[in-house]
Amino acid sequence: MDGFGRAAVTGLCVGFLWGIGCSLAFIYSIYLAGYRKAVKESIKKVKPERYTKTLEKLLAKRAKKAAASANAGAPPQE
Repeated sequence: MDGFGRAAVTGLCVGFLWGIGCSLAFIYSIYLAGYRKAVKESIKKVKPERYTKTLEKLLAKRAKKAAASANAGAPPQE
């Protein structure tokens, strides 16, 4: 019975690690596919609508943050 217990625990550990490895490989392949698509879209001459909308949001956030930090050091207006 002792031999079976060790084998079972070893099998569970190997199976668990195999499952984790497969999951990580799957997630990594999804990440790479998204990254490749983003690079291809950024190189295109005509940008996709989603890309331009996201870029506009990002630039608006940066401008808002820059305006807030510029106003933070200014004395209060009366």
